[in-house]
Amino acid sequence: MSKHSSDADVAFISALAELLNKNELTEIAVKREYGEDDSLEVKVVKQANIVTTAIAAPAPVYAAAPAALAPAAAAAPVVSEDPSQHPGAVTSPMVGTVYLAAEPGAAAFVTVGAQVKEGQTLLIIEAMKTMNHIPAPKSGTVKRIVVDDGAPVEYGAPLMIIE
Repeated sequence: MSKHSSDADVAFISALAELLNKNELTEIAVKREYGEDDSLEVKVVKQANIVTTAIAAPAPVYAAAPAALAPAAAAAPVVSEDPSQHPGAVTSPMVGTVYLAAEPGAAAFVTVGAQVKEGQTLLIIEAMKTMNHIPAPKSGTVKRIVVDDGAPVEYGAPLMIIE
């Protein structure tokens, strides 16, 4: 666990995102050393006017993208209700790229209307070249898939709805 202040890290990451936009850069990568076993690695990448932030261990992962820089609904189709407010919403535990299937051309892990069991893989989020399987938090029926295959997602963004 990190011994330094998470508020300071959030402010540092926000400053990097602002610097990225101000100087019309597409990517910034920084490693901050706090001590022998305590560091923070940050990579901020701008893709199609979207700023995403990734943080690597050993420092804990923070929801670091400021609200002003997060895409309002870039990964979700426009609908009348906010899927993140739905009680069955499955949200992203990290920043990354969503893949609905194990490999290109393969069948999707789940489809709308599919019955899923708790712990079953719903999709994969690639973060820093690591494929993270996202499990179903509960059993139920997939009512809606909010993200597209290959789309970037932010921490806490809705991925799908299970009822």
